[in-house]
Amino acid sequence: MVSSFNGFEIAAALVVVVSVFSFINVRFLKLQPTIALMGMGAVASVLFVLADMATPETHSIRELEDFLGKVDFRQTFLNGMLSFLLFAGAFHLEYRKVKQVRWPIMVLSTLGVIASTAIVGGGFYFATHWVGTDVPLLWCFVFGALISSTDPVAVLAIMKAARAPENIEATVAGESLFNDGVAIAVFTVLVAAASGGGEVSAAEAGKLFVVEGGGGLALGLGIGALGFLAMRAIDDYRVELMISIAVAMGGYACAARVGVSAPIAVATAGLLLGNHGVAHAMSETVRDYLLKFWEVLDEMLNSILFLLMGLFSIILAHDYRLFLVGVAAVPVVLAARAISVAAPLPLWRRQLPFRSAFPALVWGGLRGGVSIALVLSLPEGRIRDVIMGATYVVILFSVLVQGSTLPMLLRRQDKLSRAPPQVPAEAPSA
Repeated sequence: MVSSFNGFEIAAALVVVVSVFSFINVRFLKLQPTIALMGMGAVASVLFVLADMATPETHSIRELEDFLGKVDFRQTFLNGMLSFLLFAGAFHLEYRKVKQVRWPIMVLSTLGVIASTAIVGGGFYFATHWVGTDVPLLWCFVFGALISSTDPVAVLAIMKAARAPENIEATVAGESLFNDGVAIAVFTVLVAAASGGGEVSAAEAGKLFVVEGGGGLALGLGIGALGFLAMRAIDDYRVELMISIAVAMGGYACAARVGVSAPIAVATAGLLLGNHGVAHAMSETVRDYLLKFWEVLDEMLNSILFLLMGLFSIILAHDYRLFLVGVAAVPVVLAARAISVAAPLPLWRRQLPFRSAFPALVWGGLRGGVSIALVLSLPEGRIRDVIMGATYVVILFSVLVQGSTLPMLLRRQDKLSRAPPQVPAEAPSA
C-alpha cells in the first residue's frame, strides 16, 4: 500500500523514474534533457489519467494523492532542494562573461522581476475571474513572483548548441541566477501577506532588499571565502567536494537562522567558489570532479521537480478550469516578460542590440525548477490548486514550445546579424 511508503522509498521511486526517462531519451529520443523529461512527464500524466478512467475501481488517482501527501513539500523544497539548485547554478556561472553585462543583469533581475510580478499578477487576477476560479489579488501577485523566475538549466544548453552570441548567453545566465534570489524574496513576503502574516509596504520592501539582500550577500561572501581558504589548503577531491556541499547546505541554513536572504547567500557563495575557487583553490582533478558533480546534481533535481509537477497535474485533471486558467496565463506571462525586457533594453544598445537581444531574451526566458519548487511549497488548498495548474501549463509551454523553437530563433537572428546592410539602388542617370 502507498500509505506504508516512507520518505526514502518515495525519493527512490522518483530517482528511478527520472533515470528511466533519461535513459530512454539518451538511447532513443536524443532530445535536450529538460525538453525530453518534461515531454515524457506530460505523456505519462495523460496515460495515467486515461488508465484511471478505464479502470476506475483501482482508484489510481486517490492512491497517487496519498503518495504525494507523504512529503512535506515546503520543508523539502524551500529548505532543501533550493540550496542545491541555487548553488549549482552559481557554481557553473563564469563571472568573466557576465562582468561585461553586469548592469543589464542587475536591472533585469531586480526591477524586471518586480515589474513582471505586478504585470502577471494583475493579468492573472482577471484571467481567474474570467475562467471562474476567483483567486484573491494578493495570491495572484504570488503567482506573478514565482513565475517570474527564469531557469538557465535548459536554455543555456540550447544556446551553447546553437552558438548564441556570448553577450546574450551571459545575460540569460546571470539574470536567471540572480532573479531566482529576488523572486524568492518577493514570493516569501507576498505569501506572508496573502496568508495574513504581514503587510506589503515600502518599509518592508526596503528591509527586504537592503537588510536581507545585503545581509545575504555579506554572509555568502564570508562562507564562500571560508570554503575557498579550506579548499586552497588541501588537494583532495573527496574532502573538497564535501566542503562545497557544506557551503551550500550550511550557508542556506545559517542565512535562514539569522534572518537574511538564504537564496542570495548561497548564490553568492557558489559564484565565489565556482570562479575564484575553481581558478585558484582547486587542482585540475578536483575541478573536474566538482564541476561534474554539481552538473549532475542540478540536472537530477530539476528532473525530479519536472516529474513531480507532472504527477500533481494528474490530481488536478478533474477540473478543466485549472488548465484553462493556465492557458490564459501563458500570453500574460509572455507579455510581462516582453515589457520587462523591452523597457530597459535601449539603455544598453551597444552591448545588447535590441534587434537581436530582445527576441532571444524574451523567448529564452524559460521557466523551470525554481518556479516548481515555489509553487509546491504553497499551503494546500483551492488557491494552490489554481496556481499550480497555471504554473504547470506555463512551464509546459515554456519548455516544450519555447525550448524547442529557440534554436531556430537564434539561428535566424544570427543570419540577420551577419547579413550585409541593404544599400538602396542608385537611380539611373538621365
